Amino acid sequence: MKKIAVLFSGKGSNFAHLVDTLHGKTCHIAVALTNNPDAQGIAIAKKASIPLEVIDSKTYPSREEFDAKVVACLQQYAPDLTVLAGFMRILTPVFTEQIKSINLHPSLLPRHKGLHAIEKSYHDDFANGGVSVHYVTSELDGGEIIVQKEIAKFGLSFEAYEEKIRALEKEALAEAIRTVLK
Repeated sequence: MKKIAVLFSGKGSNFAHLVDTLHGKTCHIAVALTNNPDAQGIAIAKKASIPLEVIDSKTYPSREEFDAKVVACLQQYAPDLTVLAGFMRILTPVFTEQIKSINLHPSLLPRHKGLHAIEKSYHDDFANGGVSVHYVTSELDGGEIIVQKEIAKFGLSFEAYEEKIRALEKEALAEAIRTVLK
């Protein structure tokens, strides 16, 4: 069974979905890694008995040094794929040139790269919004797209739109992992 690593920074809701839908079925989550020692997702890893690595990004003097530590840590687990699921770090070539990884982004790329994508997408002039899963490269949210899922925005409050986007993220991420691991 192929192995994945999952990186997250916060609640870990997408990580939890992967634990529930893919772990032990489609793939084995070999490690969960967070850059935030206070991330709620830590409890998910512990509950599922998934090895957990906490590497506090605030303790590193540069992005490159942090990325080097993450790369060295991941290499110990030898994942076939690394999945960024709410990992709120811009990664440098130290990471992107060594680790095969995919990222979940809450907009229809190339629209709304970077932060606050859901808000930007909701307020833009397009009729549809959605999510993208793409390969990670040195260009922020610029790698080849693996999966995109769309929803119509018409008639939705921001809260309803955000809720639909969050649900779509889980579906798209699981589909992209299955596609890449084939």
